[in-house]
Amino acid sequence: LITSYTVIQYLLTNHIHIHKTMSVLPKRIIKETKNLIVDPVPGMKTEIPDEDNLRYLTVQMEGPGNSPYQGGVFQLELYLPEEYPMEPPKIRFLTPVYHPNIDKLGRICLDVLKDHWSPAFQIRTVLLSIQQLLGTPNPDDPLLSDIAELCKNDNAKYCEIAKEWTFKYAAEKKKE
Repeated sequence: LITSYTVIQYLLTNHIHIHKTMSVLPKRIIKETKNLIVDPVPGMKTEIPDEDNLRYLTVQMEGPGNSPYQGGVFQLELYLPEEYPMEPPKIRFLTPVYHPNIDKLGRICLDVLKDHWSPAFQIRTVLLSIQQLLGTPNPDDPLLSDIAELCKNDNAKYCEIAKEWTFKYAAEKKKE
């Protein structure tokens, strides 16, 4: 059985940079991907579902403590475009989330994924920013204005609904 870690180790050891499209895979992507797996971001697990495509990753993100998302494990997909790191990664939630900055398709409204992107940022930094946004919504820059209004005007009700969604969609199922 070949694991994603084995593939990355092989690529790094043999200085082989491959990609499904046969283009050269930048060393930075290999290094960042390796670091995410070897030294995971706290509260997150990153995997490479297709060993032929190191640009596509899946992420399991724990909901931040002291938030309506606590106890939830959220699935995200992350894609590193050909232009990375000059362009930000493409990231979206696969798990439904009740949040003013995350829409029904899982798209995320976060400045570092848009106009405040810098090639100096790494995947790790972006994932931590998303986790922080999950725990601290920004209703002043929403994707969903109705949820933003509830967050601002009746935060207790917003938190109640967010907790319900977390329990319904992101709660880890106990194995029997």
